[in-house]
Amino acid sequence: MVVDAEERLPMLLASNASLLDEWRTFYKLKQDPRITPIGKWLRRTSLDELPQFWNVLRGDMSIVGPRPLTKKEVDEYLKEKALKILKLRPGLTSLWAISGRNEISFDKRIALEEQYVDTRSLWLDASVIARTFVAILTLRGAF
Repeated sequence: MVVDAEERLPMLLASNASLLDEWRTFYKLKQDPRITPIGKWLRRTSLDELPQFWNVLRGDMSIVGPRPLTKKEVDEYLKEKALKILKLRPGLTSLWAISGRNEISFDKRIALEEQYVDTRSLWLDASVIARTFVAILTLRGAF
């Protein structure tokens, strides 16, 4: 991302109604002008996730679990659902990541995260891990 990405966002959204609608649905932008060309490539190939393995080794994250959320997402959008989702360590991959990632609305993402919390099992984790490799190789849902 560019250095002042957070400061640019309000101006960007205020100047373009379609971007504002996209942001309200996904809390992401498909063609985000704040992302550098190398950043776009890293995100598209999911290589930007590799440093999170360090967090898994430290015990701060798990391989499978709800994807990490920003403080703003928790405070402004999740509210009462936050406690349920945040009771598990965040995961390197998730149901959301294998179900279309950035093609899925934020509300659907949260529903998938809740579904994982409610139904987690060793078998589900193994399935998510296997399907993650497919999603990465096919670039499914990647911007």
